[in-house]
Amino acid sequence: MKSFTSRRARAALVAIAAGSLALTGCSENTGDTGKDKSEKQEKAKEQQEGVAYLDAKASTGPAEKVPGAKPGGTITVYQESGLSHMDPGQIYVSDAGQFANLVFRGLTNFEEDGKGGVAVVGDLATDSGKASDDNKTWTYTLKDGIKDENGNEITSADIRHTVERLYAEFIFDGPTYLQNWLSGADYRKALPDGGFGKKHLPDSVLETPDDKTVIFHFDTPRPDLPMTLAMPGYSVVPEETDTKAKYDTAPVSLGPYKIAEFKAGKTLKLVKNENWDPNTDSVRHQYVDGFNFQFGITESSQTKRLIASNGDSANAIQFTGSVDATQIQDVIGDPKVESRTIKGYQPYVMQLTFNLDRVKNKAVRDAVTYAVNSKSLIAGEGGAYGGDVAPNLFAPTLPGYDATYDPYGRLKMPAGNIEKAKELLADVPASEKKLVFAYANSEAGQKRKVAIEDALGKVGIDVVSKEIDAASYYEQIGKLANPYDMYITGWGQDWPSAATVITPIYDGDQVADGASNYAHINDPKVQGLITKALTEQPEQAAKTWEEAHKYILEEVNPAAPLWYTKQLQLFGSNIGGARYSTESSYMDVTRLFLKS
Repeated sequence: MKSFTSRRARAALVAIAAGSLALTGCSENTGDTGKDKSEKQEKAKEQQEGVAYLDAKASTGPAEKVPGAKPGGTITVYQESGLSHMDPGQIYVSDAGQFANLVFRGLTNFEEDGKGGVAVVGDLATDSGKASDDNKTWTYTLKDGIKDENGNEITSADIRHTVERLYAEFIFDGPTYLQNWLSGADYRKALPDGGFGKKHLPDSVLETPDDKTVIFHFDTPRPDLPMTLAMPGYSVVPEETDTKAKYDTAPVSLGPYKIAEFKAGKTLKLVKNENWDPNTDSVRHQYVDGFNFQFGITESSQTKRLIASNGDSANAIQFTGSVDATQIQDVIGDPKVESRTIKGYQPYVMQLTFNLDRVKNKAVRDAVTYAVNSKSLIAGEGGAYGGDVAPNLFAPTLPGYDATYDPYGRLKMPAGNIEKAKELLADVPASEKKLVFAYANSEAGQKRKVAIEDALGKVGIDVVSKEIDAASYYEQIGKLANPYDMYITGWGQDWPSAATVITPIYDGDQVADGASNYAHINDPKVQGLITKALTEQPEQAAKTWEEAHKYILEEVNPAAPLWYTKQLQLFGSNIGGARYSTESSYMDVTRLFLKS
């Protein structure tokens, strides 16, 4: 899961021993008045529990009522950059994932208890899925009465279409787990036209025996499928209304809200989807009449407006933005304002990723890794409220996380080991010490640019900074032929397994345009360890993933670990129902209402 800048637990069918998708037990503000009320890594231990797969009873709507909720009114949404995508198949960045929570639905979804616990329920399906043949076969039955915004009933043909369209060339920026599992790493060759022609996936792979039944057939056990299908990138696209590449600007809703108006990079207006039936949805609510998105509002402006909470700002929220770092003390220092925040750990590891096609000298990569100043970068994110120093490439949210694994001494010298970096660069030609750094044209991106230039300049590296539009940042650095040597990326597990970290971003099969292997690492030993881990039982697989992690960081070094992210978001005084979402690592937008 890319960083943009991720209940009623009745009758569990399956429990996977793993950690939660994010790392906080914090929901509503507690009103603590201590000096440092930021989240601590000890929260991780509270969250490393099983993810339950729930039955039909737990998957039946309506969702449990939010205490004090009232209907009516419109919420204003502040967002600095435009949405990266609105086509479900392209959604793999957190801003679009938040948007998906309001507009789209998939076969399954995550349900939260507000205390950090996460379960999987059936969304369009009657339950979280029925496994057979040692988890190689998964069967889903669609609920009755599910319609899109046009009133068309969703059938198994729409599910088939949703899966098959992911094979098309115009889908390039979303998750690829399901496609790979069904058809292998070269899945596009199995269905080049994405099912828009006469050819379809065979029943031996994807079977739809009737309008209500969908059966997935895999050649190896896939016990994580219910969590995979809950990703926004696998939300359903009705076949009748699919406009291929144009769908990204005018998608059709199955969720509680639909698009009424969209001006790219400026505004987005969501209104109620009258064809959404709350009795079929155990997760979402439809309390407010709609959401008005205002793009281009910087985090500093968002924070100022929400601190004041006057007029329309009283009805406003931050979407994927956070409290501006320079105004954090203004927020936490005022109990009334601080009570209007949500806090929590995110699952992201922010790292300075090297383009291995361009930065081929490991001595240079190692020198940069020693030189970067995590302390300065975290200060720009809000200090203790923005993040913690990352000593390695695994997040504290992963099961079995080792906080002591620190091969580059990041914890001992978070401001950088200048002498070690200079030592490594002593014999490096000047031409190799000139590096092109790509950064997003946002307030956060500007701060990161300054910190990187300052730290690397101290060891003799000439940093040439290139600005990228924040809304298309991951799309631009995701091009194989991109003209950049390094860029800051953030990745969090898609569900609680190291497999969803190493496979997406360090697997050589993911070296492709639009894929998430931003370093272009393609190492035979890494490939062998990935193959090995994917065939092992969880306990042994965890050891193999850790072996791969250490080899990647020490022997290859495709990315310098920088910091683990935390969330601190602010909302207006008239907003009700706000709490931290463990699944999204942002405010849970599915339960918001206006108090008056």
